[in-house]
Order: sequence, then C-alpha cells, then structure tokens
Amino acid sequence: MTPEEIADTLTELFDAGAINAIAPGSWQVDTSTFRLLVLLSEDNTWLRVLLPIVPIQQAQPFLEQFLEANFDDTQEVRYALSEGVIWGVFQHDSGTLVSPDLSNAINRLVSLHQAGLDNVFNRLIESRIWQIIQAAKQQGQSLQATMQSLERFYAEGLMGEIDQTAEAREKVIAAWRLQLERLWNEVDFNS
Repeated sequence: MTPEEIADTLTELFDAGAINAIAPGSWQVDTSTFRLLVLLSEDNTWLRVLLPIVPIQQAQPFLEQFLEANFDDTQEVRYALSEGVIWGVFQHDSGTLVSPDLSNAINRLVSLHQAGLDNVFNRLIESRIWQIIQAAKQQGQSLQATMQSLERFYAEGLMGEIDQTAEAREKVIAAWRLQLERLWNEVDFNS
C-alpha cells in the first residue's frame, strides 16, 4: 500500500477530522475513546498499527493470558509490551498489504481495545475453574458436591467480599454454578 492508500483507508474508517498526518508516513487517529498510531517504516516497506490497551500495572496479573490470546485468538494482530503499556499491534509488509486487510486489522485492534482486560480476565477465570474441577474430580467429588463446597465457602466467608450482600452472594454462586456446569464434562481429571 502506498501512503495515499493508507490515508484513504483511514478516511474510510474514521472521521477525517480525527486523522492527523503527524509526519510523512505516520498518522494518528484520535477518537473519544482511543488514539491509534499508523506508522510506515523509513523505507516504506513495513506498516505498523498500534493501539494502547492497558498500562502494565493493570495487565501484570494477566500476562500469561495475553500470550495465550496471541496464540489462540488475536488472528492478524498481537498484544505487545512497550514503554509500560500493553499494546495491540499489527505489522505487515506494505507492498503486499491491501486495504480490506488493513481495515480488518484496525477493526480487530479496536475490538481488543474495547475489551481491555475483559477477555484475558475471563480466560484466567476459566483456567481457575478448570483447576477447581480437576481437583474435585481427583478427589472423587461430583459436580453437586463441588458446588456445595463452594456455597459453604461463601457462607463461611472464606470466599467473596467481606461486606457482600446475600443477593450479591447468590449472583456469584449462580455464576459459579453456570461455569461449573458448562465445563464439568470437558475436564479430564487425568490431565
């Protein structure tokens, strides 16, 4: 793609007033929710699109899940760490890049930005639920017995918030039940 084609693609995706050519071969797109950077290499052979997702301080507990997402979910974009920030990044040879692929990559980056920590948090929670199910199965517990143990932990205050209302506790327990039921038969206790 030429710089002109890149600029045209950005104009198709965003309001022209949001797009700033900050240097030759470099654009910044400012919206009310994010700032997207589009950078051509000095020799115009590579294009990089960057979108900050979350500061590293917030992302630290989820680094493993970010890397897993790179492997399983992010398709043509990746999570990356630079300057204390987790970024969504797309890199491509500009000579073979076409406008629909650039548009798709930008849309995917915006989707990662909108999700923030939600996807990686959910991935972490699911891995913890798998561990609970595996441990329960190794101990010969049924789904019902495992659920009763979790309910007891909440009732005794071992799990949950200190000032959690009964209604909030019931919502959390219902979420646990839903996840345990969803994953119970998928977990092999020998793995």
